[in-house]
Amino acid sequence: MNSLKKINQIRFRRKRRARAKIFGTGEKPRLSIFRSNRYTYVQLIDDKIGKTLISASTYELSKSEKQKAKRQELAGKLGELIAKKAIEKGIKKAVFDRGKYKYHGRIKAVAEAARKGGLQL
Repeated sequence: MNSLKKINQIRFRRKRRARAKIFGTGEKPRLSIFRSNRYTYVQLIDDKIGKTLISASTYELSKSEKQKAKRQELAGKLGELIAKKAIEKGIKKAVFDRGKYKYHGRIKAVAEAARKGGLQL
């Protein structure tokens, strides 16, 4: 089997396993992460009504912050930004959804920074 196909199958199974146990509500939305090669995106989603409550991405960060920062450092700033936006909207708790990604690198940086920013995961 093609190695890329095999990796995608593994990622799909990991995503299905993680999402089977996670469901977001209005009081405790799901914090979902998507990671591309260039940017990292984070959303707080209410699964009951199927609506995104808050979203943020590293694309939103100012250019001065992006200049010499590594992607993992930007992910940390993104975690703080999403926590700040959530607290402004009155959301203090969230369910963490890492999706198909392992809990390390950018994913871990976002989660830890969101916790540091005051969001309970």
